[in-house]
Parts: sequence; structure tokens; C-alpha cells
Amino acid sequence: MEKPADSGTERLKETRDAEDIAELWSTYKREKTVSQRNALVEHYLPLVRLVAGRLAIGLPSHVDRDDLLSSGFFGLLDAIERYDPARRNKFETYAGVRIRGAMLDYLRAKDWMPVTMRQRIRKYHDVSANLASELGREATDDEIRERMGIGVKEYRVMQRDLGAATLVSLDEYLASDKEKAAEGEPGSEIEAEEVKQTLAAAIDRLPEKERIVVSLYYYDELTLKEISRILHLTEARISQLHSKAVFRLRGALARMKTSLLS
Repeated sequence: MEKPADSGTERLKETRDAEDIAELWSTYKREKTVSQRNALVEHYLPLVRLVAGRLAIGLPSHVDRDDLLSSGFFGLLDAIERYDPARRNKFETYAGVRIRGAMLDYLRAKDWMPVTMRQRIRKYHDVSANLASELGREATDDEIRERMGIGVKEYRVMQRDLGAATLVSLDEYLASDKEKAAEGEPGSEIEAEEVKQTLAAAIDRLPEKERIVVSLYYYDELTLKEISRILHLTEARISQLHSKAVFRLRGALARMKTSLLS
């Protein structure tokens, strides 16, 4: 039987790997050879697949995952060219923002969300807000569906669309602030902290299940499929909970942005 690796040995291997990458970064910034860049790309390529996997969950089938990966690859190349090791910020964090940003740019350019989907989402949002104002509480799915005048099947399709739209929209909103911070824009750290505090307060006010879904997705970085297994709910239900939570969180962030500008 093969003897399991000693934890001390594993730590030494990780240290050597870190030292090798640090040396590779140092030589690349001096010499800028193609082989050095390719070595960095190969090392960090799993990060592109990770970001694409999280972003692709819930997107409609017509969004090509390979195209998403390709756009993320160019985001990785851009991150490698722009990264400054002297700043001592972690490359994975910096690159993750640029990779996600490149993927979101691709989705925007492709206009991946059909007009009919946008119209359904807008109507859902308006009906939900009006019912909440009338009832003094959040409306149930049946109440929203009846007010919209649609059947159960059509409502389920709309909920699927909502899940796809909100997965991208909140990531896009947060990515813009993270990218500013990663680039070191003036005031970006203060604004990022303001966003963080606003989100934390808004998340605390969410209904329990929505709060758990948001925490597991955005903080523990689990996929909707993994969350569905933990909560013993269908992916469709998890997507519903996520969509509702994101509408509330976007409202809180929009109010925060307005207060900063006023």
C-alpha cells in the first residue's frame, strides 16, 4: 500500500510551487518571452474554466460555453500582461475579475438575452413590486402568476429566464467595482467597502432560504447544482430563490449608488 503523503511534505511542495511561479513571474516581467507567457497561461488556465463554470450555470442553452471559455482565455492573457507582482496583490483575485469581465463583455456583445426575455423580466419585476406594495409583504409565486395572467408552465419558463438573467446581472454589477479596485482607481477601495457593507446589511434582511442561497453562491462559491443538493431542493427552486434575492440586493445597491452621487 502506498504511504500517504506527509502534511509537511505537501506544504514543502506547495512552497516550491509558489517559489517557481514567483520566479517565473519575475523572469517574464524582465524578458517577456512567449514560452514564459505560455507557461503562466498553462498554470492559470484552470481559473478560466472555474469562472466559466460558475457563470454558465443557468445560462440559456444558446449561449456557447466554448465561446465563453475563449473570451475568458483572452481575459487571462490581458491579466497576465497588466499584472504587476510588485503590488503584492494575489494574481488569482486580479485575474478572476478580468476573466469574468471579459466573459460579461462577450455576453453583452452577443446580446444573449432575447427581447422577449427582457420584457418578461421587466413585467415580473413590476408586478412583484406592485403586489408587495399592495399586500404589505412579498407576493407568492401564485399571486404573481395570476396577476400576470399566465399559466404554470409559462411561469416556470419565465423563472428559468430570471435565473439566467440575475446570475449574470449581479456578477456584472459586482465585477465593475472589483475591477476598479484591482486597477487601483482613486476612491475604489472606499467604494468597494461601501458596497460590501451595503450588501452585508441587505443580505441580513433577506428571507432565510434566500440568504443561505446567496451566501453559498457568492461567498462559498458553490454552483446552483451543489446548493440544490445541500438544501434538498430542485435547481429550479434554487434559481427562483436566487432570482428573488438578487432583485432585492440590486435595489439596495442602486439606492447606495444614488446616495453616493447625491
